[in-house]
Amino acid sequence: MTRPLAFTAPGRFWRGNLHTHSTRSDGVLDPVEVCRRYRAEGYDFLALTDHFIGRYGYPIVDTVPMRTNSFTTILGAELHSGAMANGELWHILAVGLPADFAPSHSPDFLPVPGQETGPEIAARAVAAGAFVAVAHPQWSGLTLADARSITAAHAVEVYNHGCATGCDRPDGFAIADLLLTEGRKLSLIATDDAHFSEPDHFGGWVMVKAQENTPEALLQALKDGAFYSSQGPLLHDVRLEGDHVVIESSAVVSAVAIGHGTGAKAVHGHSMTRSEVPLARLNNSPWVRVAVIDAAGKRAWSNPIWREAGKNPRTA
Repeated sequence: MTRPLAFTAPGRFWRGNLHTHSTRSDGVLDPVEVCRRYRAEGYDFLALTDHFIGRYGYPIVDTVPMRTNSFTTILGAELHSGAMANGELWHILAVGLPADFAPSHSPDFLPVPGQETGPEIAARAVAAGAFVAVAHPQWSGLTLADARSITAAHAVEVYNHGCATGCDRPDGFAIADLLLTEGRKLSLIATDDAHFSEPDHFGGWVMVKAQENTPEALLQALKDGAFYSSQGPLLHDVRLEGDHVVIESSAVVSAVAIGHGTGAKAVHGHSMTRSEVPLARLNNSPWVRVAVIDAAGKRAWSNPIWREAGKNPRTA
């Protein structure tokens, strides 16, 4: 039996958003009010990730004063440096940055000569201790070659609620699946990318398994892949048993196992809380990820499970 670390690690699940903006860059609410709203909506933690460019003074917002006994914050930023293949500036999410992370030469939202490349600033953020994700691939017009170049990244942002509401381009699964098929051991995050200028908030989050709701414990769990992503449904357990994947969840109407290429299989029903999906249609994919869909159309997604023994440090 193979089970993702999110369902074997000690501790409990903590709900958090990893991509958020405030008046320190192009959001419309100040950091105190952003944190208050997430806390009021039942979130356990938040990363405020304002745009790290010169126009805004390269902010890594000090959210430490917004922490309470039941709500914490992780320092971070959305990094920008260098051009993607389409000539536009890179967007790279970095959660867990030190407050003194050195600015790049990124004066505004346009690339300029002599900047660090996207891969370079991503690698520098990882070296500084951050959890790094490739942000909103569909919205950015990211190519597979672009994605391949960010070799330091821990994750791909596969659902971005702001991109869903603002331009109907929320997706990162196509890029993520291609990278997984090439053997990249990546995790998958859902976020808000909230600016509060439109209904771009409280729509996608991560459920992180950790023993404590502290920045240090949450950050380590994120790096380890001990989490799943959701728009609403809960995942209680996901495990490979022989030629099936078994999914225990809140009530859903569909459960899907997804692998490389055309490999996928779904089962459907009513108020399903335990689903068994056969793996025969996954074409011997070395990795399997799971999606569940509830009656309202809301989804939850597991991180990839690697089927070959000994190849995935994020399973047990």
